[in-house]
Amino acid sequence: MSIRNTSDFVSGLALVATGAAAILAARDYAMGTAFRMGPGYFPVLLGGLLALLGAAISLRALWIDEGNRMGGLAWRPVLLVLGGVLSFALLLSALGLVLASLLALAVSALATHDVRHWEVPVLSAGLSAFSLVVFVYGLGLPFKIWPV
Repeated sequence: MSIRNTSDFVSGLALVATGAAAILAARDYAMGTAFRMGPGYFPVLLGGLLALLGAAISLRALWIDEGNRMGGLAWRPVLLVLGGVLSFALLLSALGLVLASLLALAVSALATHDVRHWEVPVLSAGLSAFSLVVFVYGLGLPFKIWPV
């Protein structure tokens, strides 16, 4: 048996692994029932659906060839996006939500050459404002907003 679509096959396996990790992470939580859901119900349900979707994508890649072949791993975008996420995690308490998210988005934007110069500050400001409204004002999470 040969893999006809390697990128779909590997992507499907990654979804299966992520779903299995979610199920394993929630294994010690009470499940409950559909009418009285426990804390483990939703993560297990979503993890199972994600694993099933990944298995379907991987199996489909064995029979259907869409010409997608996996190339080498693009390290620059991977490292820059990871750097953006890490900068947010490490600087959130020091800089506050607004500045940490602006910095994380600016670092992550360097991962692609397909972005126009004016898009980065506009999108960063919009996503920072959205995060502020949703997480601080909407959900009431105790994030420091500014580095005061």
